[in-house]
Parts: sequence; structure tokens; C-alpha cells
Amino acid sequence: MPDSPALLVIGECVADIVRLPGAPDRIHPGGSPANVAYGLARLGRSTTLLTQLGRDSNGRLIEDHLASAGVRVLTDGSGDPTPAATVDLDDAGRATYGFEITWTLGPVEEPVEPPRHVHTGSIATALEPGAGTVLDLVRSHRAAATVSYDPNVRPELMGDRARAVLRAERFVGLSDVVKASDEDLRWLYPDETPEEAAGRWLRSGPAVVLVTRGAGGATAFLPGSAVSIGAPPVQVADTVGAGDAFMSGTLHALASYGLLGAQGRARLRSLDTAVLGDVLRHAVASAAVTVARAGALPPDEGELEAALAALPVPER
Repeated sequence: MPDSPALLVIGECVADIVRLPGAPDRIHPGGSPANVAYGLARLGRSTTLLTQLGRDSNGRLIEDHLASAGVRVLTDGSGDPTPAATVDLDDAGRATYGFEITWTLGPVEEPVEPPRHVHTGSIATALEPGAGTVLDLVRSHRAAATVSYDPNVRPELMGDRARAVLRAERFVGLSDVVKASDEDLRWLYPDETPEEAAGRWLRSGPAVVLVTRGAGGATAFLPGSAVSIGAPPVQVADTVGAGDAFMSGTLHALASYGLLGAQGRARLRSLDTAVLGDVLRHAVASAAVTVARAGALPPDEGELEAALAALPVPER
């Protein structure tokens, strides 16, 4: 892909042990940041994942999965077991999670080519002691790279709510693009509507805050305006990885418009609603492809283009 910016994703890999009623367990490669990296690579983006992986069968499964899409994987070599999550799916494909995870990210030799964009979020930004390492890495890259963040709240791992909010707000304040679900925001700010919470975050620094509502679509908030889009109708297999596919679709579209990297930051902060609407179209199309099949399997370029072609063209 011409002039494709180098993208660095920082965060956890997780072996998702998927349980369906009346079916044997299945193990899928997962972890929100790993899913985002995988999705970006499938869309042709030059992507590196900085993470932890155990020297075990789950670690090998995940590393092979990421390599199949072209993701470069950098690990700290800690040797800790690969984190695992149980994903229980109900008859409608909705997922609930349980976790066996430690996150102790240590020093990692970073890519020779400096990234033009850094994405992080989820457990990697919430679970100490590794979350502090991630925060330092984001700070070190911010002058030369745009930053995106998705809290991907997992209440079982967040600890004290007030501390979790402070951690999230530190990452929000360093970010140019923030994505959160309405459920994330309701957990972090139970006394505010998702719209109020998005406005709070927008005032702290990001150029745009994206709020997803599952089958209800998504809204992108800019200073003084907002753009909403509905979710395409789709037969849902499961919702695993839907938000991560939304994120990779968003970043892919922003990169296509030249809105990532330090040189794109000013343009990102003067984003017009027509461009933002097209970014949202890419995001919801990416998520729709993913929920239509089992596991966190986001689209490649051809699949995304086909999904976009099936969406109504927005009125100008």
C-alpha cells in the first residue's frame, strides 16, 4: 500500500476459550490490541505488535495467527504463561468473559522504523505493573506519532473504579482518537450519559471520540458537532472482536485520508463531518463482517470493500 504509515500496537494477546451451549470448547487467538493489529495487517497496513507471549501452545497459536496476516510481533521474553480468557456465548452470540491474566510488560526492543501511529488500550492499560510501562511508551512516542486508545473495559480486572477512571483519563489525555462503547462509559461514569462522558473526554484533548452502541450503531463526537451511523443489518454469529474490528477499520480509513502521524495531527483536528462519516462507514462495515462469522476474524481489503459497497451512500 503506497505510503502506508508504520503502525505500532501495544497490548495483550489472549487465548480466547470460546464456550457455546452444547458444544465443545474452541480456542481462538484474541486480546483486543492483538485483534486490532491483526485487523490492520489484513487491511494491508504495516503493523507491529508489542506484547507478551508465553512459550506455550497458546502462545505459538497466537504468534502463528498474527504472522499469517503479516503482523510483526515483538515480545519482552518474560516467559509468563500466555493469558487466557473464557468467552461464554449465549444463544444470541453475546459474549461474557472470565480471565486468567497477568500483565507485567518489560523492556522490548522497538522497531527500527519509528511508528507514525500508536494504538493501545484494554487490559494492557488497566492492569499493573504493565500499564505503567505502556503509559511511558505512549508518552515517548507522542511527539512523532498520533495516538489512539480504546479502554475496552473489563470490570473484573479494573479494580477500584476511581483509580480505573484516573488511569483511563491519563491515556485519553495523550490520545488523538478515542473509541469506547456505551457500556464502557457507563461503567467508568455511572452518573453520566455516554454523550456526557464523551464530551468530558473530548475537552481533555482528543480530536475525536467514537462511541459504539453495538446493534445501535456509533457516534463520532467532534468539538461542536457529532456524526452518527447505524449498524448494517447482519446475521450475527458472535460479537467477539466486533469493537476491535471497528477500531482497525477506523484507523485504516484515517490512514487512507492521511490523518495519522505527527504531520496528520493538524488535519485530524480540523476533520470535517463528510470525511468523518466515511471513516464511520469503514468502521461499521469492518465490524459487520466480523460479527457475521465466528471468532475475531476481521475483513481483508476485498471483504471490506464489498461490505462498503453494500452500505447506503450517505447524503451530502
